[in-house]
Amino acid sequence: MYLLGDLPVYAEPLMSRLQEIPAKLLQGLEPSGPALEFSSSTALNSLLPDNQLFIIEQGIIDTSVDQRPLFYLQSGSLIGLRHGLNLPDWQYSHSDPIKLVPYERRAFFQHVYSDEERQELFTFYLLGQTSLLTEAFARIKQLEVSPSTGFEHFAPGEKLIHQGDAAEHVFVIVEGHAEAWVDGQKVGDVQKDEIFGAMAVFINEPRTATVIATEPCTVMTIPKDQFLTLMQSNPRIAHSLIESMARRIDLMNKEITHLRNQTAVIN
Repeated sequence: MYLLGDLPVYAEPLMSRLQEIPAKLLQGLEPSGPALEFSSSTALNSLLPDNQLFIIEQGIIDTSVDQRPLFYLQSGSLIGLRHGLNLPDWQYSHSDPIKLVPYERRAFFQHVYSDEERQELFTFYLLGQTSLLTEAFARIKQLEVSPSTGFEHFAPGEKLIHQGDAAEHVFVIVEGHAEAWVDGQKVGDVQKDEIFGAMAVFINEPRTATVIATEPCTVMTIPKDQFLTLMQSNPRIAHSLIESMARRIDLMNKEITHLRNQTAVIN
């Protein structure tokens, strides 16, 4: 997905990273049939079966809302994946020939859910696409859709979230690196592309850790309601995300226990 018009500084690296993900998600999954070829169409949506997803093998697809250009998709992009969000429908069209490789929708999701790395990659893909789409809609429908996602920048030493604060957002580091601290002790690292802050949103509890930037960070912020809506429309992804967070929390707890034991020995 590539947004049209002047782009904010965060958008280009995020779009480039998202563009690489579909091919990784489809590795090891066989197409459900031969590639479909279309010479041109102003209503491509009506020609695509609802039970299939497609990767663009050749050509460019323009996307619009109410006949206003929104973004375009090129070779390597995944189409037909509905996010289940309350956003306006968009229309696909193209003036030059395109070639689409089909994949059965159910087989795709089974393939993603069968591997932990693909699950986390798909979750990042959904959140990134959702944020870009929200901004794109906000540009062309400023009176109807307000931008609910955002991107924040933090200098080294700044706190991304604070222990004990209310959990109103989920975060993804688009660029940079941070550290997680609990009660003044470092308990882990937060890497680029990592989702953090989701557990407190899921359980509706205050933040259990402070996250501090160790280098310049660009952070994608997803409001709690929008994140929960996305997870409700993809419950198995939510389940896999919770499992991943549980593993990280277990490692964090072990690190906290180790630090406390060290402190007890010293005292």
